[in-house]
Amino acid sequence: MSAPMNAQVFGWLQIIRLGLIQACLGAVVVVTTSTLNRIMVVELALPALLPGFLVAWHYAVQMVRPRMGFGADKGRRSTPWMMGGMLVLGMGGVMAASATVWMATQPFYGALLAWLSFSLIGLGVSACGTSLLALMAKRVPDERRAPAATTLWLMMIVGFAVTAGVVGKLIDPYSPQVLLQVSAGLSLVTACITALCLWGLEKDGDPSIAVAPSASTDRLQKQNFKEAFQEVWAEPAARTFTVFVFMSMLAYSAQDLILEPFAGAVHGFTPGQTTQLSGWHHMGVLIGMLAVAGAGSRWVAGRLGSVQAWMVGGCLFSALATVGLVSSALSVDWPLKANVVFLGVANGAFSIAAIATMMRLAGEGGAGREGTRMGLWGAAQAAAFGLGGLLGTAASDLAHALLGEQRTAYAAVFGLQALMFAVSAAVAVRLRARPAQRQPLRFDGPVLLKGGSSS
Repeated sequence: MSAPMNAQVFGWLQIIRLGLIQACLGAVVVVTTSTLNRIMVVELALPALLPGFLVAWHYAVQMVRPRMGFGADKGRRSTPWMMGGMLVLGMGGVMAASATVWMATQPFYGALLAWLSFSLIGLGVSACGTSLLALMAKRVPDERRAPAATTLWLMMIVGFAVTAGVVGKLIDPYSPQVLLQVSAGLSLVTACITALCLWGLEKDGDPSIAVAPSASTDRLQKQNFKEAFQEVWAEPAARTFTVFVFMSMLAYSAQDLILEPFAGAVHGFTPGQTTQLSGWHHMGVLIGMLAVAGAGSRWVAGRLGSVQAWMVGGCLFSALATVGLVSSALSVDWPLKANVVFLGVANGAFSIAAIATMMRLAGEGGAGREGTRMGLWGAAQAAAFGLGGLLGTAASDLAHALLGEQRTAYAAVFGLQALMFAVSAAVAVRLRARPAQRQPLRFDGPVLLKGGSSS
């Protein structure tokens, strides 16, 4: 479904501006979830459970994403929600740094402030991220969606990398004062960049509602959140895609916290080697993302398959690659590095294809509820990521307790993840595109996408 005829269609300049906002969002989040995590555990010698709970809590707070998306739909503009979300996120980041410093002298009160801070972080991510993806679903033409999704996620990854590197240098050697200064400076810079990127971005308001018949517009505006959510949930495609997002992201995130321990415990990798292995996985993800973006370009024009085919195939190959990890747990001669790269490629392919599909489905259910749909799927993703790390490590511990031997335990956990990927592929097959959307992707005609899968 393409943008309405009188809408401002986003070109690459607008897409890059949204990508910069996504990078700013990622920059603040990466400091709170990684840098502060390390300071709590290493410098302050606090239990690792504390930062683990805080990160899980910020995902739990993101269950409000559907309500945030509904607010953007109701107001007909995404800009205030993106700007407001970034300001709340920045405030949460500064408060989280202050809470970490406070924990050195008052652990209990510092932890309470950290809980409040991560609540704000979750709210800020929900408001900004959901509205950003909804805006992309409304304004990015179908044929640009897969490349746009890849651009958005690559810029977010760059934001992660650049921020981690710069902040790491600025706070070394660590001192509480430097941490507070760097955190405040980062929040200020990201807020200013976001404001500049949003300036004049929605010149003509929300086109999806502006062109709707007045009766339909009145009905949408009179609906409360509960009615709007029930209406969206009643859509078969929205329900099916929610299940797909949850299952696939659960499988994806469950492997994150056990891949490196597995490589060290079973294959004898050093800490440096396991970090490099994780880097190889991320490289594979990048290759998979670029492959889907290339498949949607005008030069290929769909000859490499539809986006749904990439989504289903990415999940199936992810299942196959995870079965390979089962084999690597049982055989030290298995080419683990190649297997991990293959897993990354499959993960990247289905992720970007899923984002593209999300953007298409957000508009297909009817104009005026794109934000609510995006919020529903964003909440499913947040729930999956929050549970994934917990269930992955818990399943590993349980398998070790029941099976005793490390190789068999890890093989059992990877086998369960392979099953989840296979189920995700089966669910994705049910997302049948309408005839017009089965046509090859072209730059001169509409086709698909969700603005970011992810953050």
